[in-house]
Parts: sequence; structure tokens; C-alpha cells
Amino acid sequence: MRKSLQLQAEMTQEFGTCVFDVTLDCEDGAPVGGEAEHAALVTELALNAAPEARVAVRVHPVDHPSFHADMAIIAGQAGKHLTHIMVPKVESVADVQLAEQALIQVGAKDLALHVLIESPAAVHRAFDIAAHPRVQSLSFGLMDFISAHGGAIPASAMTSQGQFTHPLVVRAKLEIASACHAHGKVPSHCVVTEFNDMAAMRAAARRAAQELGCTRMWSIHPSQIRPILEAMAPDTAAIEVASEIVLAAYAAQWAPISHQGHLQDRASYRFYWQVLERAHSTGCSLPAEVQLFFKD
Repeated sequence: MRKSLQLQAEMTQEFGTCVFDVTLDCEDGAPVGGEAEHAALVTELALNAAPEARVAVRVHPVDHPSFHADMAIIAGQAGKHLTHIMVPKVESVADVQLAEQALIQVGAKDLALHVLIESPAAVHRAFDIAAHPRVQSLSFGLMDFISAHGGAIPASAMTSQGQFTHPLVVRAKLEIASACHAHGKVPSHCVVTEFNDMAAMRAAARRAAQELGCTRMWSIHPSQIRPILEAMAPDTAAIEVASEIVLAAYAAQWAPISHQGHLQDRASYRFYWQVLERAHSTGCSLPAEVQLFFKD
């Protein structure tokens, strides 16, 4: 966890902005019987992180005996230092409401929730979950989702290739992404466990971004971060076109314009502005005139 925070600080300095979150893990990171001590450790790390750091914590599921203690220790003490709380194994809006109430009870009423969708029933309810105002992002839990099918989905569907070809897995990812986009939330793609295979990592990240509509992706190893950033970032040509159109639209006070023989209006302006937002958040170089839009 300390290495992740150090890498985040180094890459923030390199890119001029924080380009990835660090999620400190309590669900799988805490040993059985040591949940309280682990919660105290991640709280200490969050409190001591740099002010510009983006730090989150994955707590235990809402039905776990340690859930409320996690919330009291972590959100109660370090809530103002966190970007969000990640809640795993969310099955319904009722689970989100339980998490929201826990935040309110410990004085973290403004802290956002990210949720993990990890079962067929949760996928079915993804639109309702995404609609909850406290939820900021939905992530797909690949391995738990496959395990929830009682052996009906083969282990090969957990691989970097299989997870993009098995129909039930692809359907789940599309439902989650669609639910997020319907409610203005962030769809986050699952992990690739073959962390030494950079070709597989790059291919998976590109497919997540270009085919499945994901705008974020989980990494489980530092070597995966740059390939994910590259896949999620628009390329130089896309940034150039978006910059030209947005600057021309701004000069025209957002009235319709012609650009290279094509009509552009407010519908396309929104698209090209989103390209620039994505470029900024992934640390891409932007023209000076465009960079001014992102000044505080």
C-alpha cells in the first residue's frame, strides 16, 4: 500500500495531475481476526497521504461483521482525506442505503460511494443501483461473478481473453456500463490477473475502453497502470480535432459551426468536450488555449 501511494505521488509529479486512485483494501487485505488492526492501518495511511493524493478504501461488504467497524474507524476518522469508499458485493439499492446510513452516522455524509457488482442479481439491478445519488461509480467483480454461477462459466472466462468472449460475462459488463452512462456515473472495468503479460493488458484495456464503454479500469500491479492510462486516453489526433472544434465553438459563443465541411453544434460539442476532459484527467498534453479551461 505504501509503494502504491509513493508511485501515485511520483506519477502525479510526472503528469502534473493525479492520474490514478489508490484503493486500500480491507475486504481481502485484512487477515481473519485482524480486521480492526487493518482498518486502523489503512486509516493511518490515508491520514498521512499527501493533500493532492487520491486515496480510497474498500471496506467489507455490508453484511460482514466488520462492516460497521470499518466505517466507524476509516470513514469516521479519515473521511475528509478520502475520495470515496468502495463497497463490495452490493446486491441492491438497499445495500447502498445501508452504506449511506453508515457514512452519515460516522459524520462522513458527503463521502461518495463506489460499488462492486459481483453477481447475476446485482447485474439485474445495476440501473437502480447506479441511479442512487450517493453512488459515483460501478465496478465489475469478474471472479466473484463467475464463481456465483456454480461452475456454469468456465475458469477460462477469468482470463484476459476469455472475459471478452464469454457471452454472460460480456453481457454483464455491458449492462453495468449502460447503467452508469444512463445515470451519469463512471463504469470501471475489472482486473486482468496476468500482470506480467503487457500485450494482454494493453489489449484488454483497449477493448474495455473502445468496445465496452468503460472510462476507468482496475490495476493490480504497478506495471498495469501506464497501459491502462494509454488505453483510456484519447490519441493525439482526437485531441487535436476536439481542441479545434471546442475552441471554434467557444469563439462562436456555442452557436453551430462548420469544421472541415461538417456541421458541429451543441450535441457534438458535448462529445468533444468530453474528449478533452478525458485527455486532461489522463495527463495528456493539451494546447495552451485549451489548458486554460482547466485552470482552477
